[in-house]
Amino acid sequence: MLILSRKQEESIVIGDDIVLKVISIDRGSVKLGFDAPVETLILRAELKEAISSENKKASSLSPEDEKSLNALGAQISKGHKS
Repeated sequence: MLILSRKQEESIVIGDDIVLKVISIDRGSVKLGFDAPVETLILRAELKEAISSENKKASSLSPEDEKSLNALGAQISKGHKS
């Protein structure tokens, strides 16, 4: 991990097209500004973790859903054999 110190109004450049600027520092909180291409996704770490967790939940089947899909698959297989 690279650790840098910056003062208010100072910036860091990431790659060729992303600029991170310290906007303000107030009571232990830092306000950051990002100048990046529109297609660059910028998320808070906790939001990215929450999205990842929800995606994992959504992609896994409950036992009831799995039974229903297996039953549907069996019905489709019977229809194709006839």
